[in-house]
Amino acid sequence: MKAALTGMTILGAALAFAGAAGAQPVGEKGAGTLNSQLTGDLVVHDPVIIRDGDTYYVFSTVGKYIGIKTSTDLKTWKDAGSVFAEIPAWAKEAIPGTDGIWAPDISYVNGEYRLYYSVSTFGSNRSAIGLATSPTLGAKAKWKDHGLVVMSTKEDDFNAIDPNFVVDAKGGQWLALGSFWTGLKLFALDARTGKVAPGAEPYSIARRLAPAGGPAPVEAPFIIPHGGWYYLLASYDYCCKGVNSTYYTVVGRSKKITGPYLGKDGSDMMQGGGTIILRADLQEQQRFRGPGHAGAFTDQDGTTYLVYHAYDKQANGAPKLRIAPVRWDADGWPVADY
Repeated sequence: MKAALTGMTILGAALAFAGAAGAQPVGEKGAGTLNSQLTGDLVVHDPVIIRDGDTYYVFSTVGKYIGIKTSTDLKTWKDAGSVFAEIPAWAKEAIPGTDGIWAPDISYVNGEYRLYYSVSTFGSNRSAIGLATSPTLGAKAKWKDHGLVVMSTKEDDFNAIDPNFVVDAKGGQWLALGSFWTGLKLFALDARTGKVAPGAEPYSIARRLAPAGGPAPVEAPFIIPHGGWYYLLASYDYCCKGVNSTYYTVVGRSKKITGPYLGKDGSDMMQGGGTIILRADLQEQQRFRGPGHAGAFTDQDGTTYLVYHAYDKQANGAPKLRIAPVRWDADGWPVADY
């Protein structure tokens, strides 16, 4: 989610559609897909998903300050409030003018839930990522904010939003992040604090090269360890324009968490490469546009799902929850059934 997305434009409009459009099934590809069976309160943006017991939780930018949706079957979703009642004081001080909390990431780490989140202002790379933890989810959740994890300023060449926490094969903890500017970065974390390790410098893992110094939209990193590989998801082009959004999602893989990440054809994600995994059908009659900001979740039965948003033409472009099971092809590449 680019820093230009505040609590305001597309999301403010989205909340207006939640009651009127949220109760309608949102699939258009037939009853065989999970997406075709989704119902309830589906208005989300930048979603991530996790399971606690019998309940699935989606955290997203839509909501007062990190909204929560819940389901017991991955199909019927309801609103479950927000993580925060207000913007943390440290975030207001670090990012003057911020009016929202965006683009969360959720993980279960060392016996507690770890939520990373973003604060920023319109079009700026003066941005910050914070951390909150809770021993449980649901009605008994008690979120404790731990403040700043990493920050970017106008002197930096990256943008500290869109966090994703990942653990490597040796147990090392990392945080992927970034949008626009010089692309997506990866920071080593201190496992004790969950914050960037002292002295850690970012690795560059994806970048798009635009002609004549123009915008090079790349954002929303998410890394999936699978089968001895690390798979990097990233969103290309533009979100947040309703049905005119051009977002789509690509994937590359690497044997090393720090890259290089290459697509099926060998194209390097540091050169704008990768293999498309989620894309809207651009025919005018199709309903959902701009699928992106994808996260991944592996359920208890071993099934991996991609969770993402797409803009619903039948709800004036409101961003809706989409969930696609993943199958792995003969060469080990993920294929989303959406």
